[in-house]
Amino acid sequence: MAKKKPAEPPKLGARERQILDAVYHLGQASVADVRSQLNDPPSYSSVRTMMGILETKGFLQRHRDGVRHLYSATRSREKAGRSALTHLMSTFFEGSASKMLAALLDESACQLSDEELAQLQQSIDQARKQGN
Repeated sequence: MAKKKPAEPPKLGARERQILDAVYHLGQASVADVRSQLNDPPSYSSVRTMMGILETKGFLQRHRDGVRHLYSATRSREKAGRSALTHLMSTFFEGSASKMLAALLDESACQLSDEELAQLQQSIDQARKQGN
């Protein structure tokens, strides 16, 4: 029986990522709030449309606050990041965390501080204890 691939998260365009980042930053936000956070923002109606698309894709949820709608993220930034990393690992690194980490550490632009290296070592030690 073939191994089932993890569900692919919906694709996000650059502006959608900016909008989602603004909502994460603000916690909950109206269209106007998000628009004020964007560099070179598109029109109000364009931002409203993109936020509706993010709601349809399952990234945002909307509720009424008087006459306006407020949006918030459906998942924590950490959970969304983990999902994206899992997809990235599956797509580009044959599902191997070690290959993905090796590629990240091999990048010349990746300059880790001693503190960051110690945190990575602590995570590795913790994974060993848990049998991962």
